[in-house]
Amino acid sequence: MKSNQDAFTIAGKTYQSRLLVGTGKYKDMTETQQAIEASGAEIVTVAIRRTNIGQNPDEPNLLDVVPPEKYTILPNTAGCYDAKSAVRTCKLARELLDGHKLVKLEVLGDQKTLFPNVVETLKAAEELVKDGFDVMVYTSDDPLIAKELEQIGCCAVMPLAAPIGSGLGIRNPYNIRMIIENAEVPILVDAGVGTASDAAVAMELGVDGILMNTAIAAAQNPVLMASAMKKAVEAGREAYLAGRMPRKLYASASSPIDGTFF
Repeated sequence: MKSNQDAFTIAGKTYQSRLLVGTGKYKDMTETQQAIEASGAEIVTVAIRRTNIGQNPDEPNLLDVVPPEKYTILPNTAGCYDAKSAVRTCKLARELLDGHKLVKLEVLGDQKTLFPNVVETLKAAEELVKDGFDVMVYTSDDPLIAKELEQIGCCAVMPLAAPIGSGLGIRNPYNIRMIIENAEVPILVDAGVGTASDAAVAMELGVDGILMNTAIAAAQNPVLMASAMKKAVEAGREAYLAGRMPRKLYASASSPIDGTFF
């Protein structure tokens, strides 16, 4: 059992798992359920424009395998390319989930890169915060934009590590570190993780958590990869807390001989 000492808080709620997962790209509902369970995630994000959570009563409902009593459902605005559609999607989610306020905002710039449209993201974030939403926001790895989103009132800022679904890993660790060091809200890596070592690297940088979907769902064995990601996030977090040894240009003996007698 993990200690509460290393729990983290988003929008006033405390979580033990620092791994957040998505629900897209699985072959069926059963695999979705099994992978999420194996991940140990407590927050599960759902693309409102692509997933049925009750708006289509004749279709399978994702909430049957990801029940809100067990998980914090994080509706997201995937597929939105302007502030207006993103805000409208969040309001729909609030209606479908009985007043649920926690949302993940992402406003994309184009279909090829899926990079965030920062201008529209800022506009949507401001409107949603004023409307009472708790906004976790996907953004670029620009430290200045990250800080501005925090100042708008977003409850968590989520810079990309690499393009969505690319699996390229942490491309710019220095920007991520700058964002972390200047932040007063949780910082979570969102997008770009490909395998367990990427997750560990991200956590060792000091991020509060990681959100991922494709890295698990597109694996040859998604359930096993979900388990690997759980371990990697935990190991990376422990390594960050432990504090790594300093890097040195030359060798340093594991058993020093200074002060010893022969």
